[in-house]
Amino acid sequence: MMNKIILILWASAAVAQTPAIQWGQQHAETLRHYRALVQIDTTDPPGNETKAVDYLKKVLEAEGIPTKTFASEPSRANLVARLKGNGSKRPILLMAHTDVVGVQRAKWPVDPFAAVLKDGYVWGRGTSDDKDKLAADLMVMLLLKRSGVALDRDVIFLAEAGEETNSLGIDFMVNQHFSEIDAEFALNEGGRTRLENGHVTAVQVATAEKVPRWVRLVVGGTSGHGSIPRVDNPVVHLAAAVGKLGAWETPMRLNDTTRTYFERLATISPPEKAARYNGLTDPRKSAAIQRYLAENEPEHYSMLRTSVVPTVIKGGFQTNVIPSEAEANIDVRVLPDEDLARFSEEMRRVIGDPSIRIEPISTGARVPTPPSRIDNEMFRALETVSKRLYPGSTTLPVMLTAATDCAQLRAKGLQCYGIDPPVSDEDRTHYSWHSDVERLEESSLYKFVEFTWGAVTEVAAKK
Repeated sequence: MMNKIILILWASAAVAQTPAIQWGQQHAETLRHYRALVQIDTTDPPGNETKAVDYLKKVLEAEGIPTKTFASEPSRANLVARLKGNGSKRPILLMAHTDVVGVQRAKWPVDPFAAVLKDGYVWGRGTSDDKDKLAADLMVMLLLKRSGVALDRDVIFLAEAGEETNSLGIDFMVNQHFSEIDAEFALNEGGRTRLENGHVTAVQVATAEKVPRWVRLVVGGTSGHGSIPRVDNPVVHLAAAVGKLGAWETPMRLNDTTRTYFERLATISPPEKAARYNGLTDPRKSAAIQRYLAENEPEHYSMLRTSVVPTVIKGGFQTNVIPSEAEANIDVRVLPDEDLARFSEEMRRVIGDPSIRIEPISTGARVPTPPSRIDNEMFRALETVSKRLYPGSTTLPVMLTAATDCAQLRAKGLQCYGIDPPVSDEDRTHYSWHSDVERLEESSLYKFVEFTWGAVTEVAAKK
């Protein structure tokens, strides 16, 4: 009997020592900070992220949380805040970028920088990319400080500049001030939490990502009058090359992350979908399944391969003038283990036109890296919190088809994970990252703060 009592006491002592948070009482403050950050126009370019840093600095320091700022340019500062632990474990880093992509205002039903509350949503550029994470990380820091949680690890908050264009902020921090953000684990953007009929069915945690390797196709020719056809017309050559790349189906290749993802996804999918996911590796079925995914589930199709997508075409300025040059931008996202030299040669073969030059476009310092592990304390914590907050949900490790600044951290040895608030398929398709119009359901924001808090305290709070 005594042994049983000791065992119970030991198990109780091993639980993280965290206070109960009255989450309903945090909503008003969460929404206030979130809206304030969305209302700060940090469109990149030019960025002006220092405006957001000034706001964060004021809020954090008012609570007695010290901050530091690091800037490669005065208007493009990064902020670091740290809550000290006892040092028995290495730190955890909470990171979010402060810049946002541009807007076409004519497509917005509301002011994109007003953080309008409408129909249960907050509307605005950055509401899902990435000021929801910025607000959640801020709230977690504030709640940790106010609650006096004893920590086994330092908890570091990084608000970084320039993610949407050239990774200006993270490159500067990694290259010049890495000791300020060095950690064992990092939580960043990039996962997807699937909301179906008001219930979360799957929590996707980004453990890997494809690497952007953008290129530009350039072709020259003889300029002249539009009434005289020319065999070296650069528009014709460019159009043919773009068409070939757009139709190119690069080889399918699974890695550990995507294989686990599709295996787990099949277990929670209707029979017809499950059969497709399980049939991807069946040589008799794979081609038809891939074609179905390309037409109906393009994100899944992209997870299976290095993708090649034409995005920008430039050539000519007047209908009756043949231009002397034309060019196109191609968004190439390579699998982490892609042989770039071999892939480049294959691209040239597919184009099959020696007049086309292929020039690289800088994408910053992101490099291919191994996936973050799914057998460590951090991933287990994410699974635990997912099950607690979203009963019946499944945690899926996922390879992000886009790119984040986890890449630079993984290259330095950090185990970096992407997480996001719950969103419906409609919002994911029409109102999410980089969409013409961006919004986030207000209730999803509050749940995400709670999720982030749970994940952080699981690994950082003193046991």
